[in-house]
Amino acid sequence: MAASTRPPRAGAALRSAARSPLVRVAAVLLLVVGGVGGWWVSSARAGSGLHGEAAFATGVQRGVYDRYGVLLKESMRSAMPGVKVRLDNSQGSLDNLERVLSGQDDFAIATADSVASFTNPQKSQLRAIARLYDDYMQLVVPADSPVHKVSDLRGLRVGVGQQMSGVNLVARRLLEAAGLDPDQDVRSSMLGVGDAADRLRDKDLDAFFWSGGLPTAALTDLSEHTPIRIVPMGELSDPLHQLEGYGMDAYRAATIPADAYPLVEPQRTPVSTVAVPNLLVTRADVDPALVEAVTRVVIDSRDRIGGQVHAAQLVDLRSAVYTDPLPLHDGAKRYYQSVKP
Repeated sequence: MAASTRPPRAGAALRSAARSPLVRVAAVLLLVVGGVGGWWVSSARAGSGLHGEAAFATGVQRGVYDRYGVLLKESMRSAMPGVKVRLDNSQGSLDNLERVLSGQDDFAIATADSVASFTNPQKSQLRAIARLYDDYMQLVVPADSPVHKVSDLRGLRVGVGQQMSGVNLVARRLLEAAGLDPDQDVRSSMLGVGDAADRLRDKDLDAFFWSGGLPTAALTDLSEHTPIRIVPMGELSDPLHQLEGYGMDAYRAATIPADAYPLVEPQRTPVSTVAVPNLLVTRADVDPALVEAVTRVVIDSRDRIGGQVHAAQLVDLRSAVYTDPLPLHDGAKRYYQSVKP
Protein backbone atom coordinates (compact mmCIF):
# COMPACT_ATOMS: atom_id res chain seq x y z
CA MET A 1 0.00 0.00 0.00
CA ALA A 2 1.25 3.43 -0.88
CA ALA A 3 2.21 5.71 1.98
CA SER A 4 -0.50 8.18 2.95
CA THR A 5 -0.01 11.75 1.70
CA ARG A 6 -2.42 13.14 4.31
CA PRO A 7 -0.67 15.71 6.56
CA PRO A 8 -0.06 14.64 10.17
CA ARG A 9 -2.60 15.76 12.77
CA ALA A 10 -1.91 19.07 14.53
CA GLY A 11 -1.23 17.40 17.88
CA ALA A 12 1.35 15.07 16.39
CA ALA A 13 3.04 17.95 14.60
CA LEU A 14 3.29 19.96 17.81
CA ARG A 15 4.72 17.01 19.72
CA SER A 16 7.29 16.48 17.01
CA ALA A 17 8.28 20.16 17.02
CA ALA A 18 8.56 20.18 20.80
CA ARG A 19 11.18 17.44 20.57
CA SER A 20 13.32 19.64 18.31
CA PRO A 21 16.53 20.85 20.04
CA LEU A 22 16.16 24.24 18.37
CA VAL A 23 12.67 24.73 19.75
CA ARG A 24 13.78 23.65 23.23
CA VAL A 25 16.61 26.22 23.22
CA ALA A 26 14.20 28.93 22.06
CA ALA A 27 11.79 28.06 24.86
CA VAL A 28 14.54 28.30 27.47
CA LEU A 29 15.61 31.69 26.11
CA LEU A 30 12.05 32.96 26.29
CA LEU A 31 11.82 31.90 29.93
CA VAL A 32 15.11 33.59 30.78
CA VAL A 33 14.21 36.84 29.04
CA GLY A 34 10.74 36.85 30.55
CA GLY A 35 12.13 36.34 34.05
CA VAL A 36 14.80 39.08 34.13
CA GLY A 37 14.63 40.90 37.43
CA GLY A 38 12.00 38.50 38.78
CA TRP A 39 9.33 39.81 36.39
CA TRP A 40 7.11 38.25 33.80
CA VAL A 41 3.96 39.02 31.91
CA SER A 42 1.24 36.37 32.14
CA SER A 43 -0.66 35.87 28.90
CA ALA A 44 0.30 39.29 27.65
CA ARG A 45 -1.86 38.95 24.54
CA ALA A 46 -4.83 38.22 26.77
CA GLY A 47 -4.06 41.36 28.79
CA SER A 48 -4.02 39.61 32.14
CA GLY A 49 -1.35 42.03 33.37
CA LEU A 50 1.92 42.04 35.23
CA HIS A 51 2.76 39.61 38.00
CA GLY A 52 5.79 39.41 40.23
CA GLU A 53 7.60 41.22 42.99
CA ALA A 54 9.41 44.56 42.99
CA ALA A 55 11.55 46.30 45.58
CA PHE A 56 11.57 50.09 45.95
CA ALA A 57 14.33 51.88 47.87
CA THR A 58 13.00 55.06 49.49
CA GLY A 59 15.11 56.86 52.08
CA VAL A 60 15.35 57.67 55.77
CA GLN A 61 12.29 57.35 57.96
CA ARG A 62 10.24 60.56 58.31
CA GLY A 63 11.77 61.89 55.09
CA VAL A 64 9.89 62.84 51.92
CA TYR A 65 11.23 59.85 49.94
CA ASP A 66 9.83 57.56 52.63
CA ARG A 67 6.34 59.06 52.57
CA TYR A 68 6.26 59.30 48.78
CA GLY A 69 7.20 55.63 48.51
CA VAL A 70 4.39 54.55 50.84
CA LEU A 71 1.78 56.44 48.82
CA LEU A 72 3.19 55.32 45.46
CA LYS A 73 3.04 51.72 46.66
CA GLU A 74 -0.67 52.14 47.35
CA SER A 75 -1.25 53.47 43.84
CA MET A 76 0.78 50.64 42.31
CA ARG A 77 -1.22 48.06 44.26
CA SER A 78 -4.43 49.49 42.85
CA ALA A 79 -3.19 49.81 39.25
CA MET A 80 -1.17 46.55 39.20
CA PRO A 81 -2.85 44.09 41.58
CA GLY A 82 -0.59 41.26 40.46
CA VAL A 83 2.51 43.13 41.58
CA LYS A 84 3.81 42.78 45.14
CA VAL A 85 5.79 45.89 46.08
CA ARG A 86 8.36 45.94 48.89
CA LEU A 87 9.58 49.24 50.33
CA ASP A 88 13.12 49.46 51.70
CA ASN A 89 14.36 52.33 53.84
CA SER A 90 17.89 53.47 53.01
CA GLN A 91 20.42 56.17 53.78
CA GLY A 92 19.36 58.15 50.72
CA SER A 93 20.36 58.85 47.12
CA LEU A 94 23.84 57.29 46.85
CA ASP A 95 22.74 54.25 48.85
CA ASN A 96 19.70 53.93 46.58
CA LEU A 97 21.82 53.90 43.43
CA GLU A 98 24.04 51.15 44.86
CA ARG A 99 20.99 49.12 45.85
CA VAL A 100 19.48 49.33 42.37
CA LEU A 101 22.70 48.31 40.62
CA SER A 102 23.28 45.42 43.02
CA GLY A 103 19.76 44.09 42.43
CA GLN A 104 18.65 44.63 46.02
CA ASP A 105 16.00 46.99 44.68
CA ASP A 106 14.40 47.55 41.30
CA PHE A 107 13.39 51.18 41.73
CA ALA A 108 14.63 54.12 43.78
CA ILE A 109 14.65 57.89 44.05
CA ALA A 110 17.92 59.81 43.76
CA THR A 111 18.97 63.41 43.27
CA ALA A 112 20.47 64.42 39.95
CA ASP A 113 23.72 65.58 41.57
CA SER A 114 24.10 62.17 43.26
CA VAL A 115 23.64 60.43 39.91
CA ALA A 116 26.18 62.73 38.25
CA SER A 117 28.73 62.13 41.03
CA PHE A 118 28.16 58.36 41.20
CA THR A 119 31.32 56.40 40.31
CA ASN A 120 30.16 52.77 40.30
CA PRO A 121 31.68 50.99 37.24
CA GLN A 122 28.20 49.68 36.36
CA LYS A 123 26.67 53.14 36.29
CA SER A 124 25.91 52.80 32.57
CA GLN A 125 23.19 50.31 33.53
CA LEU A 126 21.15 52.97 35.34
CA ARG A 127 18.07 54.35 33.62
CA ALA A 128 15.54 57.03 34.52
CA ILE A 129 11.78 56.70 34.67
CA ALA A 130 10.80 60.28 35.44
CA ARG A 131 11.94 63.56 36.86
CA LEU A 132 9.85 63.96 39.99
CA TYR A 133 10.11 67.07 42.17
CA ASP A 134 12.98 69.24 43.41
CA ASP A 135 14.77 68.86 46.72
CA TYR A 136 15.41 72.11 48.59
CA MET A 137 18.52 72.55 50.71
CA GLN A 138 17.49 73.45 54.25
CA LEU A 139 19.84 74.46 57.06
CA VAL A 140 17.90 74.25 60.34
CA VAL A 141 19.00 75.95 63.56
CA PRO A 142 17.29 76.96 66.84
CA ALA A 143 15.40 80.22 66.42
CA ASP A 144 17.82 82.05 68.76
CA SER A 145 20.97 80.61 67.14
CA PRO A 146 23.83 83.00 66.22
CA VAL A 147 24.08 81.20 62.85
CA HIS A 148 22.79 83.41 60.02
CA LYS A 149 24.89 82.04 57.17
CA VAL A 150 26.69 78.78 56.47
CA SER A 151 30.12 80.17 57.34
CA ASP A 152 28.83 80.80 60.89
CA LEU A 153 28.84 77.02 61.46
CA ARG A 154 32.58 76.98 62.16
CA GLY A 155 33.29 74.92 65.30
CA LEU A 156 29.65 73.89 65.81
CA ARG A 157 27.94 70.49 66.01
CA VAL A 158 26.31 69.98 62.62
CA GLY A 159 24.17 67.18 61.20
CA VAL A 160 25.30 66.51 57.64
CA GLY A 161 23.14 63.54 56.65
CA GLN A 162 24.05 59.86 56.55
CA GLN A 163 27.20 58.80 54.73
CA MET A 164 25.48 57.44 51.60
CA SER A 165 22.84 60.15 51.38
CA GLY A 166 22.38 62.99 48.92
CA VAL A 167 22.16 65.25 51.97
CA ASN A 168 25.74 64.45 52.93
CA LEU A 169 26.93 65.06 49.38
CA VAL A 170 25.40 68.52 49.07
CA ALA A 171 26.07 69.51 52.72
CA ARG A 172 29.79 68.99 52.19
CA ARG A 173 29.66 71.02 48.99
CA LEU A 174 27.75 73.85 50.65
CA LEU A 175 30.29 73.97 53.46
CA GLU A 176 33.12 74.11 50.93
CA ALA A 177 31.34 76.81 48.95
CA ALA A 178 31.14 78.83 52.19
CA GLY A 179 34.88 78.46 52.74
CA LEU A 180 34.74 75.71 55.39
CA ASP A 181 36.47 72.34 55.45
CA PRO A 182 33.72 69.77 56.19
CA ASP A 183 36.24 67.50 57.96
CA GLN A 184 38.04 70.13 60.01
CA ASP A 185 35.93 73.24 60.54
CA VAL A 186 32.68 71.70 61.85
CA ARG A 187 31.91 68.83 64.21
CA SER A 188 29.96 66.66 61.79
CA SER A 189 27.35 64.09 62.78
CA MET A 190 26.04 61.72 60.11
CA LEU A 191 22.34 61.64 60.95
CA GLY A 192 19.09 61.13 59.10
CA VAL A 193 16.56 63.94 59.29
CA GLY A 194 14.51 62.31 62.06
CA ASP A 195 17.48 61.73 64.34
CA ALA A 196 18.90 65.17 63.57
CA ALA A 197 15.60 66.84 64.46
CA ASP A 198 15.49 64.93 67.75
CA ARG A 199 19.07 65.90 68.58
CA LEU A 200 18.44 69.57 67.81
CA ARG A 201 15.33 69.52 70.00
CA ASP A 202 17.35 67.99 72.84
CA LYS A 203 20.11 70.62 72.34
CA ASP A 204 22.65 67.94 71.42
CA LEU A 205 23.11 69.50 67.97
CA ASP A 206 23.59 73.12 66.89
CA ALA A 207 22.35 72.81 63.32
CA PHE A 208 21.59 70.28 60.61
CA PHE A 209 21.38 70.18 56.85
CA TRP A 210 18.46 68.59 55.06
CA SER A 211 17.77 68.13 51.37
CA GLY A 212 14.13 67.32 50.70
CA GLY A 213 10.81 68.25 49.18
CA LEU A 214 8.63 70.90 50.77
CA PRO A 215 7.43 70.58 53.39
CA THR A 216 9.29 67.77 55.15
CA ALA A 217 7.21 66.22 57.94
CA ALA A 218 10.15 65.92 60.34
CA LEU A 219 10.74 69.68 60.16
CA THR A 220 7.05 70.49 60.48
CA ASP A 221 6.81 68.25 63.56
CA LEU A 222 9.95 69.80 65.07
CA SER A 223 8.62 73.33 64.60
CA GLU A 224 5.50 72.45 66.59
CA HIS A 225 7.57 71.77 69.72
CA THR A 226 10.81 73.74 69.23
CA PRO A 227 11.32 77.28 67.87
CA ILE A 228 13.53 76.83 64.80
CA ARG A 229 14.79 78.91 61.90
CA ILE A 230 15.92 78.13 58.34
CA VAL A 231 19.18 79.80 57.34
CA PRO A 232 19.31 81.37 53.83
CA MET A 233 21.83 79.76 51.45
CA GLY A 234 20.94 81.35 48.12
CA GLU A 235 24.20 83.30 48.03
CA LEU A 236 26.07 80.00 47.68
CA SER A 237 24.52 79.13 44.32
CA ASP A 238 27.31 80.71 42.26
CA PRO A 239 30.21 79.48 44.48
CA LEU A 240 28.66 76.01 44.36
CA HIS A 241 28.85 75.96 40.56
CA GLN A 242 32.49 77.00 40.71
CA LEU A 243 33.55 73.98 42.77
CA GLU A 244 35.37 71.24 40.90
CA GLY A 245 33.44 68.02 40.56
CA TYR A 246 30.54 66.33 38.80
CA GLY A 247 26.93 67.34 39.22
CA MET A 248 27.41 71.03 39.94
CA ASP A 249 25.15 71.96 37.01
CA ALA A 250 22.30 70.10 38.71
CA TYR A 251 21.88 72.88 41.27
CA ARG A 252 19.80 76.00 40.81
CA ALA A 253 18.97 79.03 42.91
CA ALA A 254 15.56 78.61 44.54
CA THR A 255 13.26 80.02 47.20
CA ILE A 256 11.51 78.21 50.03
CA PRO A 257 7.97 79.67 49.92
CA ALA A 258 6.73 81.66 52.90
CA ASP A 259 3.98 79.14 53.61
CA ALA A 260 6.11 75.98 53.47
CA TYR A 261 6.61 75.91 57.26
CA PRO A 262 4.11 78.26 58.97
CA LEU A 263 5.74 77.94 62.41
CA VAL A 264 9.36 78.22 61.29
CA GLU A 265 11.22 81.53 61.63
CA PRO A 266 11.15 83.85 59.87
CA GLN A 267 7.42 83.37 59.62
CA ARG A 268 5.68 84.33 56.36
CA THR A 269 9.03 85.18 54.79
CA PRO A 270 10.55 83.39 51.75
CA VAL A 271 14.05 81.95 52.27
CA SER A 272 16.63 81.82 49.48
CA THR A 273 18.37 78.49 48.96
CA VAL A 274 19.57 75.95 46.37
CA ALA A 275 17.50 73.17 44.80
CA VAL A 276 18.24 69.97 42.85
CA PRO A 277 15.88 67.66 40.86
CA ASN A 278 14.91 64.17 42.00
CA LEU A 279 14.83 61.28 39.55
CA LEU A 280 12.99 57.97 39.75
CA VAL A 281 15.58 55.41 38.62
CA THR A 282 15.81 51.76 37.67
CA ARG A 283 18.12 49.42 35.72
CA ALA A 284 18.27 48.86 31.98
CA ASP A 285 17.37 45.16 32.37
CA VAL A 286 14.09 45.72 34.23
CA ASP A 287 11.10 44.60 32.14
CA PRO A 288 9.91 47.45 29.87
CA ALA A 289 6.27 46.45 30.42
CA LEU A 290 6.73 46.88 34.16
CA VAL A 291 8.55 50.20 33.78
CA GLU A 292 5.85 51.49 31.43
CA ALA A 293 3.19 50.59 34.01
CA VAL A 294 5.14 52.24 36.85
CA THR A 295 5.62 55.39 34.78
CA ARG A 296 1.88 55.57 34.17
CA VAL A 297 1.18 55.19 37.90
CA VAL A 298 3.65 57.95 38.78
CA ILE A 299 1.95 60.42 36.44
CA ASP A 300 -1.64 59.33 37.12
CA SER A 301 -1.24 59.37 40.91
CA ARG A 302 0.23 62.88 41.12
CA ASP A 303 -2.87 64.58 42.47
CA ARG A 304 -3.71 61.83 44.97
CA ILE A 305 -0.17 61.67 46.36
CA GLY A 306 0.22 65.43 46.12
CA GLY A 307 -2.67 65.84 48.55
CA GLN A 308 -0.44 64.35 51.27
CA VAL A 309 3.08 64.98 49.94
CA HIS A 310 2.92 68.50 48.59
CA ALA A 311 6.17 68.17 46.66
CA ALA A 312 4.54 65.49 44.48
CA GLN A 313 2.18 68.11 43.08
CA LEU A 314 5.13 69.28 40.99
CA VAL A 315 5.38 65.98 39.09
CA ASP A 316 4.45 67.03 35.57
CA LEU A 317 4.14 65.13 32.31
CA ARG A 318 5.88 67.92 30.38
CA SER A 319 8.97 67.99 32.62
CA ALA A 320 9.08 64.30 33.60
CA VAL A 321 11.09 63.40 30.49
CA TYR A 322 14.00 65.72 31.38
CA THR A 323 16.08 63.21 33.32
CA ASP A 324 19.63 64.38 32.69
CA PRO A 325 22.17 62.89 33.46
CA LEU A 326 20.39 59.55 32.91
CA PRO A 327 18.71 58.33 29.71
CA LEU A 328 15.10 57.21 29.89
CA HIS A 329 14.33 53.51 30.20
CA ASP A 330 12.72 52.03 27.08
CA GLY A 331 9.55 51.29 29.06
CA ALA A 332 9.29 54.91 30.17
CA LYS A 333 9.83 56.07 26.60
CA ARG A 334 6.99 53.81 25.52
CA TYR A 335 4.64 55.43 28.02
CA TYR A 336 5.57 59.01 27.12
CA GLN A 337 5.18 58.26 23.41
CA SER A 338 1.75 56.74 24.05
CA VAL A 339 0.45 59.92 25.70
CA LYS A 340 2.21 62.40 23.43
CA PRO A 341 -0.40 64.78 21.97
